[in-house]
Amino acid sequence: MAHPPIPPAEPAARSTAPAPARPAGVPAQTPPVQPSPVPPTAPPAGRGAWAVGREQLRTVTTTEPGRLRILGAVLALLVVAFGAVTALEVTGRASAADDVVGRSQPLSADAAALYRSLADADTTAASGFLAGTLEPAGSRERYAEDVATASRLLVKAAAHTDGSPESTREITVLGEQLPRYTGLVERARAANRQGLPLGGAYLRYANQQMTTVLLPAAERLYAAETERLHRDDDAARAWPYASLALGLVALAALGWAQRRTYVRTHRVFNHGLLAATAATGAVLLWLLAAHTVARAELNNARAHGQESLQVLNTARISSLTARANENLTLVARGAVLTEDGKGDKYEADYTAGMGALKAALASARELADDDAGRGPVGEAAARAGEWSQRHKDARAKDDDGDYEGALDRIVGPKGSTGESFDQVDAALERALAHEQAEFTRSAGDARDALSALPLGAAALGILGAAGAVLGVNRRLSEYR
Repeated sequence: MAHPPIPPAEPAARSTAPAPARPAGVPAQTPPVQPSPVPPTAPPAGRGAWAVGREQLRTVTTTEPGRLRILGAVLALLVVAFGAVTALEVTGRASAADDVVGRSQPLSADAAALYRSLADADTTAASGFLAGTLEPAGSRERYAEDVATASRLLVKAAAHTDGSPESTREITVLGEQLPRYTGLVERARAANRQGLPLGGAYLRYANQQMTTVLLPAAERLYAAETERLHRDDDAARAWPYASLALGLVALAALGWAQRRTYVRTHRVFNHGLLAATAATGAVLLWLLAAHTVARAELNNARAHGQESLQVLNTARISSLTARANENLTLVARGAVLTEDGKGDKYEADYTAGMGALKAALASARELADDDAGRGPVGEAAARAGEWSQRHKDARAKDDDGDYEGALDRIVGPKGSTGESFDQVDAALERALAHEQAEFTRSAGDARDALSALPLGAAALGILGAAGAVLGVNRRLSEYR
């Protein structure tokens, strides 16, 4: 018999009727306690990113792989820094040595040549004036060549002063006063050709302009350029203390790292660290050797080139000054007296110039380091003594009233003081050429000793750093 399906029970409606009374002795049922949600864990107070980073770093340094990574980074940084600092310092010193060879010393030599050209022009003008109303062609050509040389050297100095205020000021003075001097000389020549005594006055005034304005400015220019030469020379020879100290630190760190590896693994060699040590040691030895050679060559250039050149320039300038005053003694004929009024000014200046010449020649002979340098200096000293004797003969003639006889012993073609002066000047020129070659050779050797080191130090530094990293990675691979 079929029964109809029983429908699903409806949920009981919430009854508002009071609950039936609980029989005595039956405990009340406590509803189950639902667990409360756990709040998210917050980081302890005061632990920020830096604290977490320090904790991680502390964790890394307590493990051998972490310590090896730090060691590799430090070694690589030290070796690269050593190579970079060495390249930087040596580049500066090589540049200074190059300036000594290619800029400072040539400019100093040009300033000395400018002074000599001006002094020789003044001397030649006086000699041509004494020759008579018709100045010899050779004398005029020599004067024109001296003026042209001085003008050319002025232009060259102006183009290479690099904005030096001292040099610029002196070049300006020389550029303004040289045309005035040449104008006075031309007036003296014109008056002399006409047989006018005014020519001697113009020549004395021209000499005054030369000795009180032009030559002092040229001397100050020479002093400024020589000072720049000394600064470049000092910069080139300065020891690279930072590179040397960093190299020693890098070598010590690499040695300590290899000893650490040996103590922990009992392996004698780590090829990577050994290669890094070899590269660092090579750079350090190269630096020491190159800089020692450079300093030795610069010392040689200074002692046997630069100082000799300065003394020889002083000797040549003194000879030119003495010759100009000797000529003016006959031109003025006692018209210009010393400050005390007791003697001829030009004769007194001649005597002072010859004294300076002989003293400079004695110093140059002591500085000369070979026969090729001593020979011309000895010849110049011998001719200077001969010059002094001939000058005494000329003064004796003039004092006796024999002006023509004195003139012949001053500007004559044979047996005159002019001949002795030319011989002294030629010998000094040979000595200057020899010492200039000595200086250029020694300074060039100093520059060459440093030229390849910057690139070599940088390359070896990179190779050494790579070796240190590879050596440490070889140890790290044992932990993987």
